[in-house]
Amino acid sequence: MPEHYDVIIVGSGAGGGTLAYRLAPSGRRVLILERGDWLPREPQNWDATAVFVDNRYVSSDQWYDGDGKAFQPQVHYVVGGATKFYGAALYRLREADFEELRHHDGISPAWAVGYDVMEPYYTQAEELYQVHGARGEDPTEPPATGPYPYPPVSHESRIQRLFDDMTAVGLHPFHAPCGVMLDESRPERSACIRCATCDGFPCLVHAKSDADVVAVRPAIEHDNVTLVRNARVRRLETDGSGRTVTSVVADVDGAQERFTADVVVVSAGAVNSAKILLASANDHHPNGLANGSDQVGRNYVFHNSRAFLAVSTERNDTRFQKTLGLNDFYFGDADFGYPMGNLQMVGKSSAPMYRGEKPLEAAFAPTFALRDVAEHAVDFWLSVEDLPDPDNRVTLDRDGNVHLHYEPNNQVPMQQLYHRVKKHLSRLGMHPHHLVPRDVYMKNDVPVAGCAHQAGTVRFGTDPATSVLDTDCKAHELDNLYVVDASFFPSIGAVNPALTVMANALRVGDHLLARLS
Repeated sequence: MPEHYDVIIVGSGAGGGTLAYRLAPSGRRVLILERGDWLPREPQNWDATAVFVDNRYVSSDQWYDGDGKAFQPQVHYVVGGATKFYGAALYRLREADFEELRHHDGISPAWAVGYDVMEPYYTQAEELYQVHGARGEDPTEPPATGPYPYPPVSHESRIQRLFDDMTAVGLHPFHAPCGVMLDESRPERSACIRCATCDGFPCLVHAKSDADVVAVRPAIEHDNVTLVRNARVRRLETDGSGRTVTSVVADVDGAQERFTADVVVVSAGAVNSAKILLASANDHHPNGLANGSDQVGRNYVFHNSRAFLAVSTERNDTRFQKTLGLNDFYFGDADFGYPMGNLQMVGKSSAPMYRGEKPLEAAFAPTFALRDVAEHAVDFWLSVEDLPDPDNRVTLDRDGNVHLHYEPNNQVPMQQLYHRVKKHLSRLGMHPHHLVPRDVYMKNDVPVAGCAHQAGTVRFGTDPATSVLDTDCKAHELDNLYVVDASFFPSIGAVNPALTVMANALRVGDHLLARLS
């Protein structure tokens, strides 16, 4: 007879891994089912060609867009999930992001819980993920019960000059909140070495605060926590009433197995969590598990984002570049009365990322040769909220293939934000006429394929007619099914969602501990 668990968690990323960490000390029997394996530690972890050109670690999945065109999504199935490759920018949503907020193209809905409920869990998540930062620099930052647990990551010289130049023109740059295991006061003991291969790369020395290193590995040190790798969950089965999940069906190393637990938690990412629920349709749930509202898969969001490089008038020898953020235009300004978004640095680009394509050559010739670009590049990331739209959704065809239908919205705020950044560049030591989108030379041929910030699809709320989950992230229609990845987001704000996922996983973990007791 297979072992019965108290809790099964599907997925080991920011949501599932953090939840496992919270439950581990309780003694409750916890099973983590992870579709992937340990990410191999190998020289290619820090090889830009292997990571960005060859897509060495990207899943071989094939999804289809709204026109039925196949594409390869930029997703990673490994222990720790997407956090193995994220830039560890761990922002809190702004306080107003939890409230109804009017945007250029419509309304960003209010959350079912307020910032006050999330705040203590943000604080706990910042401690767990060793977030470095400085309170008081960002004029939009929400209230916090205390300082960051670690001091801000210092700027290297070119970024410090950018910080100073921004300040001189009346902007309010701040030290970006960063989850790394860095001790600048004692570099000889620091796990993090401030390398140039952090954002977008796996960390070869395990010094990035990802869910694998920070949460899953400590969790499985407890005898009551089991991790099963290479376990691809196919569907969830219910009892005769349709109210209780009785088993999780998964292919483990190619063989089908069933696992049972009192509580089942899905945390496979916004697309795959929706896929699992839709693929679990039965007589009681003909449109998919927990989908009586017809909301499963709907309202997919993943940010309007733009990565671009500017060319500095002086060399940029920065290695660890992702230390600066700017939110001056997050909620708009005097000339544009709608929210715009966040500016932050993105990992330093390097010569192997430039694939010699003609658009890139044309952008710089004759001022710069391509070999000079990497030495002078300063790389920015703009993030603007896209609004939930029920027609932006995940569906499955009769063969079980994922179709991701997405029409961009709220584009004007991105244009406005980009314009504001561009007009300042000449005063920030940049060539104002040399801005190049990074997707010109990085492998990202289909815009919707870059789904690092995917959210929505299994939203929480108080009304079962318009949401899938209740305020504890339990399915309205089932007694023992929860979802704790970014699927539960009713809106996404304009900052990175990872810390909110982690904080919510800790919140739901406390609820489950009370339930199980």
